[in-house]
Amino acid sequence: MLTQAILYFFIVVPGTAGEMCMSHTMKAVGEVTDFRPHSIALAIGRAMKRTSFWIGIVLMASGFFALLGMLSVAKVSFVFPGTALSYAVGTLGGKLFLGEQVGSQRWFGVLLVGIGVMLVALGKA
Repeated sequence: MLTQAILYFFIVVPGTAGEMCMSHTMKAVGEVTDFRPHSIALAIGRAMKRTSFWIGIVLMASGFFALLGMLSVAKVSFVFPGTALSYAVGTLGGKLFLGEQVGSQRWFGVLLVGIGVMLVALGKA
């Protein structure tokens, strides 16, 4: 059980932090509106020059490998619903670290996701 809790932590927290780093990177790079290969390559090149891009890669990779570890010790019907906690962490991180506005309807949705994850976790016991 402790192993699963640790793996969940590494799936949800660093994985979601990596996604926030990528969001920060892409906001700094700017909106991609031209989807020709050359333009996409330029946008990727600009992103790769930013430290937040590489931090995001490392964090997302740690989340991915924790997910693989979790799938080796738990049922998929337990693992994937639990990873929905990343929605709550992402919403909180967006508000705190990216300065996003989060309305009451979205917070209510996060609460519902949290209740769903709790029900899945209690059903495992």
